[in-house]
Amino acid sequence: MLGAIKNVGHLLYRVWFYILVAVPIFLFFPFLLATTISEKTYPQFFWLARNLWARPILYGMGCFPKVVREQSMQKGKSYMLVANHTSMLDIMLMLHVSKNPFVFVGKKELVKIPIFGFFYKRVCILVDRDSVRSRTGVYRRAQRRLDQGLSICIFPEGGVPDEEVILDSFKDGAFKMAIAHKIPVVPITFYDNKKRFSFTFYSGRPGSIRVKVHRFFETGILSPEDTSTLREEVRDVILEELT
Repeated sequence: MLGAIKNVGHLLYRVWFYILVAVPIFLFFPFLLATTISEKTYPQFFWLARNLWARPILYGMGCFPKVVREQSMQKGKSYMLVANHTSMLDIMLMLHVSKNPFVFVGKKELVKIPIFGFFYKRVCILVDRDSVRSRTGVYRRAQRRLDQGLSICIFPEGGVPDEEVILDSFKDGAFKMAIAHKIPVVPITFYDNKKRFSFTFYSGRPGSIRVKVHRFFETGILSPEDTSTLREEVRDVILEELT
C-alpha cells in the first residue's frame, strides 16, 4: 500500500514537471518565437528562457539551487560549459547558473519532445552522434555562435549514463572545440539532480540542488594534441566532487 502511494506521488510530481515545462512556453510563445527568428536576437531569447522558463520550473518543482563559484564568468566573454548529465533538470539548472548567453550542443532526438522540441531545434546546435558529417558541422555552427560572443554548453558524457554510473567517460568534442577556439573550459558539478528528478519514472522529490562552478581551464597555449589530457583533467575535477 505504501509503495502504491509513493508511486502516485512520483507520478503527480512528474506530471507537474511537464506542466511547468509547457505553461511558460504557451504563455510567452509570441515573445519566444519572435526572438528565434534571427540569431541576432538570441540573447533576448536566452533571457526569456532563463528567467521565465527555467527558474519557474526549478522553483515550481521545489528544487532550490545553491551555487558555489570558485571563479566567475566575465560578461561578454565566451566559454565552454561542461557538466555531468543525469536529469532533465540539468538544462534548467545550467540556464540558472550562467548569466552569459550560451547555446546548447545536444542530440537531435530531443526535437521529438512536444512543445519543448519546437524551440530546441530552433536555438540549439543539433548533432547526430552516428554521423561524422553531422559532428563536423557542429564545429562550423559553433564557430559562428562564438563569433557572436556567445558561449557553448556540452554535456561531454554524450548522453545520460545508466543510473548506477557516477560519471561516464567523456567524449572529445567539447575539448577539441575549446582548444580550437581558445576559450576557457568551465567544469560544473551537479550534485543532486539525479536524486531530485532522474530518468527513472517513479522517482524524484523536492529539495535543494547544489552546484559547484570550478576554476576554469585555460586553453590559450594548448594544441589539438592536448585534447585527451584536458578531457581527463576536467573529468577528474567533476568526478572527485561526485565521489
